[in-house]
Amino acid sequence: MEPGVQDGEVNALEQPIRMKNNGQINIVFNAENRKTLQKELPIKEILVQEIPSQHAALREIEEELKALVGMEEMKRMIKEIYAWIYINKQREAKGLKTGRQALHMMFKGNPGTGKTTVARLIGKLFQKMNVLSKGHLIEAERADLVGEYIGHTAQKTRDLIKKAIGGILFIDEAYSLGRGGEKDFGKEAIDTLVKHMEDRQHEFILILAGYSREMDYFLSLNPGLHSRFPLVVDFPDYTIGQLMEIADRMLQEREYIMNREAERKLKEHLIILRSYRGSISFSNGRYIRNVIEKSIRAQAMRLLLEDSFEKTDLLTLTCQDLIFEDDEKE
Repeated sequence: MEPGVQDGEVNALEQPIRMKNNGQINIVFNAENRKTLQKELPIKEILVQEIPSQHAALREIEEELKALVGMEEMKRMIKEIYAWIYINKQREAKGLKTGRQALHMMFKGNPGTGKTTVARLIGKLFQKMNVLSKGHLIEAERADLVGEYIGHTAQKTRDLIKKAIGGILFIDEAYSLGRGGEKDFGKEAIDTLVKHMEDRQHEFILILAGYSREMDYFLSLNPGLHSRFPLVVDFPDYTIGQLMEIADRMLQEREYIMNREAERKLKEHLIILRSYRGSISFSNGRYIRNVIEKSIRAQAMRLLLEDSFEKTDLLTLTCQDLIFEDDEKE
């Protein structure tokens, strides 16, 4: 039996996780909230203490969390959910009330902000805690759920849920299910999801992801949706500094470096791109990964033509190696 919590048992989560009047928990990961959280010393002091040796699952997940840039409140949230579930198991062992609460989630944010990566980590953690039997992640989008005729959509959706049993069903751009109006088969997919979230709520976890504004509208399409997502997580865009850190980590993993001129060029490009495009059309970490991969290929071609294979040359990306999306369109 997977333990949950009663209404009075959420105090341990009240710091970065806010309870709404409808019972939904809203988590916002941004710099503004971080300033407030720093004043909440009791929770913070507990979390910086060394994790007891019996919590091997949490130790393993924490090592993986260290590889993520930013998202400090998200990292804290995962630890607190672990503590929440673990303590309820202890309550159950002592004959105290625990109840069971579904752990379906909604991730709001722009592309490339780490939503899929976090979903995978949550699956691993819950599998190690025996909350999920497998902990695998099934990724889906509108085309995977919506069929071509009446009844087809419900069957496709049920098949996906069946594959996700024991793990997580992650639906990206979930708001697209509600874009076609009343006659669109997307509504049938939503209704099927709602039914199985209730009937099999402790057998799998559903995570819906998408842009913040569109996801708010999506919640209004079915009266049963809002109450079935106890965890709503906001993923903010990365800062320029965090994007540069992501680039540096990617390069380190591949045994490359950028010289100072290349670093300066990349940073200036990101500043201009963010101000020109705005946050909605900018793909965050995904954009950085594409730049690094294309630039490594460009460096390989340059060195091949120059017939230059010294170790320093093989390691270093220069300004002329950096390839941006705008460069490819010219």
